Amino acid sequence: MSTQKRIWLTGASSGMGLEMANQLAAQGHKLALTARSAKPLLELAERYPGQILVITADLTDAGAVQAAGEQIGAAWGALDLAILNAGTCEYMDLPSFDSALFARVMQVNVQGTAHCIEAALPLLRKGEKPRLVGVGSSVTFVPLPRAEAYGASKAAVRYLFQSLELDLAQYGIKVSLVSPGFVKTPLTENNDFPMPMQVSSEKAARAILQGIERGKREIRFPGVFIALLRLIGSLPAGLRYLLTSRLARSNNSEDSY
Repeated sequence: MSTQKRIWLTGASSGMGLEMANQLAAQGHKLALTARSAKPLLELAERYPGQILVITADLTDAGAVQAAGEQIGAAWGALDLAILNAGTCEYMDLPSFDSALFARVMQVNVQGTAHCIEAALPLLRKGEKPRLVGVGSSVTFVPLPRAEAYGASKAAVRYLFQSLELDLAQYGIKVSLVSPGFVKTPLTENNDFPMPMQVSSEKAARAILQGIERGKREIRFPGVFIALLRLIGSLPAGLRYLLTSRLARSNNSEDSY
């Protein structure tokens, strides 16, 4: 990004978020970094004095998020870019459906994102060439086993940002959706199944920021993996079921898929 921007980045303490924060800080942008853990953000702020605003907040707390927005507004008066990257993932183990698990994932990935949008939009309307970016997932291209909660939450994020693109155009706010494949992060390290074509957090961050710079509506990577998922998702339902059901973990086996 060639000119200095005022940027709010959530989920900035690890994984893709921390890598994006590092790359954006090195480019000279002003950053408001939000996460529940402040230590990594404070360490980055020490390396770039006067450039980074550290805000610790639980994004499921509407009041805390609103206060974060007010803090950014008091510091800069506006935002040019908001990257809503914070999220979580938990997998179902059927046949017992865990509604509490479902609620936890939806609360972070959907409601937490909504809280941030509410706080960011008034500041973006005052920004220069403003853009709102949401991080979804490639899981929305095809239903996968055990992803009932995570997939549903990211499908909601996809619909939300595609609708926002239509409504915010009249206010001059551009909207982008990020749909990554498997990225090596502390969150995915807990996955108990193969993750084909996994990319590093550094590479993922670079792809996202390049996509934002180019003004892409949807930023998808890695290309071959996304193409395969979209192909499977476009197949007739019966054939798609045959392919994806083989990924389901047998109740009588301890092997992961």
